[in-house]
Amino acid sequence: MYTLVGQQAPAFKTKAVIPGKIMEDFSLQDFLGQYVLFYFYPLDFTFVCPTELHAFQERLNDFQQRNCQVVGCSVDSAFSHLAWLDTPKERGGIQGVQYPLVADLTKQIAADFGVLNPEEGVSFRGQFLIDRQGIIRHALVNDLPIGRSVDEALRLLDAWIFHEKHGEVCPANWQKGEKSMKPSQEGLTSYFSN
Repeated sequence: MYTLVGQQAPAFKTKAVIPGKIMEDFSLQDFLGQYVLFYFYPLDFTFVCPTELHAFQERLNDFQQRNCQVVGCSVDSAFSHLAWLDTPKERGGIQGVQYPLVADLTKQIAADFGVLNPEEGVSFRGQFLIDRQGIIRHALVNDLPIGRSVDEALRLLDAWIFHEKHGEVCPANWQKGEKSMKPSQEGLTSYFSN
């Protein structure tokens, strides 16, 4: 499997939706200088998907405090996104979600990011952490039935921000505020000896 980690995020311009509005020429390039958490979900009006969209919305302030823009994407049209945004949560909708939802009607964006499921004609649950220069620093792909962890997405964002700021690396299960290490044999030895 080809990975995009360490590569420039594939460029696109397409329609995206925020509540009550269709944006015509949406691009991730508009967020250069910010981190981006760009994720794919299979379809509007499904079952696991609204739980994920609401979970990201519930933690949106945590992403914003870290200068990170959350962006969702599926192979649905902008009109489908708008209708789903107008549907109350109690009826399976995503009313209250504020971050942009990209309309990948041609499925080209999912293909370019390597998450298109050709048998189903939808995307897998791909998730990409993009740095302030537009480089993908983390990629995760779940199969259709498995929802993702927003807490883990924030942990990974924290780890990347920490690495950028301090130049140190984050060991297994690292959490913000915990011990890191210098990327050397001495750093590893020191980490294990304390």
